[in-house]
Amino acid sequence: MRVSELLRETARRFARAGLHYGHGTHNAREEAAWLISSVLGYLLEEEVSASAHKKIESLVRRRIRERIPLAYLLKEAWLGEHSFYIDKRAIVPRSFIAELLRDHLRPWLTREPKRALDLCTGSGCLAVLLALEFPTTRVDAADLSASALQVATININRHKLGKRVRTIRSDLFNSIDGKYNLIVSNPPYVTARSMAKLPKEYRHEPSLALAAGNDGLDLVRRILAEAKNHLTPGGLLVCEIGGNRRALERAYPKIEFAWPESSDPGSVFILNREQLPGASSRA
Repeated sequence: MRVSELLRETARRFARAGLHYGHGTHNAREEAAWLISSVLGYLLEEEVSASAHKKIESLVRRRIRERIPLAYLLKEAWLGEHSFYIDKRAIVPRSFIAELLRDHLRPWLTREPKRALDLCTGSGCLAVLLALEFPTTRVDAADLSASALQVATININRHKLGKRVRTIRSDLFNSIDGKYNLIVSNPPYVTARSMAKLPKEYRHEPSLALAAGNDGLDLVRRILAEAKNHLTPGGLLVCEIGGNRRALERAYPKIEFAWPESSDPGSVFILNREQLPGASSRA
């Protein structure tokens, strides 16, 4: 069997199985191409060896039978051109903030930040991207989950960033000291209604990294209430909220959120420190 034939067959099997995507791919063909190329390293008109075909078949069967996200099966996920290690201890890396970092958050960010915080870091992917895009920035990667921070540490070390990126176990800002020029966060934002309807693929991910109350804003409210205490004058907060833009704007009608363009418009907002609610007594 040639690679192209195997690709078509695998894509058909995935489509018939009614799989759900969103962990690095968008459809059956993309999923099949990723799986096959992870084993072969190429997609050419060549014969597939018996051993490679056996390995691919095993992965295909598990993907269909167990509905495990392919990223977990391969222990690999991609954001743009960068690869990350991943397993079930952390949510599969995916964030539209990654697109904004490739453009250095222009025009909102005018200079390279001295210190940056990735809040709810999970696998550490955004912390790594921050350090790669801003070569002199010191980055803190914070998360409540000790297991997720173990995965983040793997990725920090894989990208040889241990001297500039450190992990902190913290319930949002509770264990965070000092101030930052930039805070980015991709917190849990799945509503209770959506959590009840999640496809099986998403149920393999830690619910702690997904669930965020009735309107999906439980953690975002806390972030907005406390972020000002941890930003320098002129500092930026960049936060992903999925499809909750209308709920957020209803909850904060006096705040003028900036909504940068991305592949999912309205999923990420940007605020500078001066736009945030007043500092609390912890300041």
